[in-house]
Amino acid sequence: MVTFVLIHSPLVGPLTWMPVADELRQMDFAVVVPVLRTGMDTNPPYWKHHAGAVARAVEPVSPDHFLILVGHSGAGVLLPAVRHTIDRPVAAYIFVDADIPRDGASRLDLFGTPEEAAQFRQAATGGLLPAWSEEDLRGAIENAELRRRFVAELRLLPLAVYEEPLPVFAGWPDAPCGYLQFSPTYEAPAAHARQKGWPCIELDGGHFHMLAEPPAVANALIDLVQRTNMNHSTF
Repeated sequence: MVTFVLIHSPLVGPLTWMPVADELRQMDFAVVVPVLRTGMDTNPPYWKHHAGAVARAVEPVSPDHFLILVGHSGAGVLLPAVRHTIDRPVAAYIFVDADIPRDGASRLDLFGTPEEAAQFRQAATGGLLPAWSEEDLRGAIENAELRRRFVAELRLLPLAVYEEPLPVFAGWPDAPCGYLQFSPTYEAPAAHARQKGWPCIELDGGHFHMLAEPPAVANALIDLVQRTNMNHSTF
């Protein structure tokens, strides 16, 4: 048996994954959606708090379940740290519109271009990244009620979350990896994944495509896991 662990970016909230989680549960898969919160009083390194939140979320999962770690956007580079923190085997890593981690690199280090990273930094005020408004996300999340609930979860985030280096332990990846691409922004990491021989799926949509087409995204995750060389007897 496997349990999908759907991890959202620190910039957003767990609603990002809830519709897909519902779809997977309807197909009789076990699912955990950890909540990554970075409060104003949270001290760095922030990645330790985030990885710890995932570890606590998976504690109730039966030891005979194999974990599938799925990271969207800024959660992708967190996956090795999560694996190191939970200290139990995983069956596969799936990156969803996310950068591929490099030891000691920050999220901003892995941005597509220095210009994009500079723009991201310039958006911060007083060391805090602003939260998106409903108007900002009108084109990205078409459903008005879903967009309202999504925005309600957003909090101001320290820019330092994106500037801090994230660790990748020696020997990672220690399990098969796959890549699910939604948007052209992530063409470079998707191409890198293909060069590594990882199974890749492209769904033509926006960065939050899991909110627009949860059944398609759920099926793509299942397809990717089946296409890895993990032991299929556990799936």
